[in-house]
Amino acid sequence: MCGRYTLTSSPEALRALFRYAEQPNFPPRYNVAPTQPIPVVCFINGQRKFALMRWGLLPSWVKDPKAFSLIVNARGEGVIDKPAFRAAMKRRRCLVPADGFYEWQAAGARKQPYFIHAKSGEPLAFAGLWETWTGPNGEELDTVAIVTTDANRTVRPLHDRMPVIVPKDAFDLWLDADHVDARTAAALIAPAPDSLLDVYPVSTDVNRVANDDAHLILPIDLTAAAAPEPSPRRAAAAGRKPPKAKSDDGQGRLF
Repeated sequence: MCGRYTLTSSPEALRALFRYAEQPNFPPRYNVAPTQPIPVVCFINGQRKFALMRWGLLPSWVKDPKAFSLIVNARGEGVIDKPAFRAAMKRRRCLVPADGFYEWQAAGARKQPYFIHAKSGEPLAFAGLWETWTGPNGEELDTVAIVTTDANRTVRPLHDRMPVIVPKDAFDLWLDADHVDARTAAALIAPAPDSLLDVYPVSTDVNRVANDDAHLILPIDLTAAAAPEPSPRRAAAAGRKPPKAKSDDGQGRLF
């Protein structure tokens, strides 16, 4: 699964890696969430193109978007055969640039978020599928889903799924639907090498979509975070005010 991710590399670094002609300028993103516009790299008329698309695939055959649940992730096992993905897998494969992603692990009553990124610090390329939905009045909306696969050993303690990470030397294999058929491209749908990624716990502040700054990817000490707060009686005996209870925004339950 991939429900939140980061994109913090500079526009220049991403342009050099993905080799598209456009020169977009965008700020770092530390908490990218579904329904937001996200950068993607497509292959159109034999060239790599930068584009912004809404995260949450809407198949072209959908009549009423309000009655259809957005598809944030596409399970790799079904992209060739399932109606929601079949056409996109044949003709509209893309890459989603990222610098890391978040996953949650059960930790008592709440879930503890972890940040997962390349050990090298380099950007990642998630495999994606995109579609253009056309409304009844001719309006068009480009939407995208991130393809997922079984988790590798690094991610598996947190979740049984992970994004498909396309290596740099296979970018064209995934992107070039004119010359690479769907079944050949599907060979890239596999867990990332166990040695590629690093994982560490981060603040639960990432649970709120409104939070979007660099502190979200700072590692935290789970031992200190799990230390019990003093009871009101002990706090009073020590001459301290008892701690105020922190409100739970409920976002943790999303994962």
